[in-house]
Amino acid sequence: MAVEKCATLKKIWADGGYAGQCVVRAREQHGVDLEIVKRSDNGTGSIWLQQGEKPPVAEGFKVIRWRWLVERTFGWLGRNRRLSKDYEENIASSLAWVRLGFVWLLARRLGAA
Repeated sequence: MAVEKCATLKKIWADGGYAGQCVVRAREQHGVDLEIVKRSDNGTGSIWLQQGEKPPVAEGFKVIRWRWLVERTFGWLGRNRRLSKDYEENIASSLAWVRLGFVWLLARRLGAA
């Protein structure tokens, strides 16, 4: 886990897929607070409707701050062709390409300044 490499790490934001025992294990085993970022909609996704029943009305799009940061980061990394699909068989190789993606991003930002 990232806590071993980053001793100052105190909080991790995660998607709803990590809810449940993962939150408890992160706190007990690693001493880190794993916070689940909730969706802004009702989270029903695909639902079955009874005949004649109307679907629920969506309230509209709402930006959730921490969820947006994660999605934005994935969007930046997805602009690198090598990272657009899971090509790597080795985790170390995949991590190296992610790091190169961030180097590319930072280099572009520094060049624009």
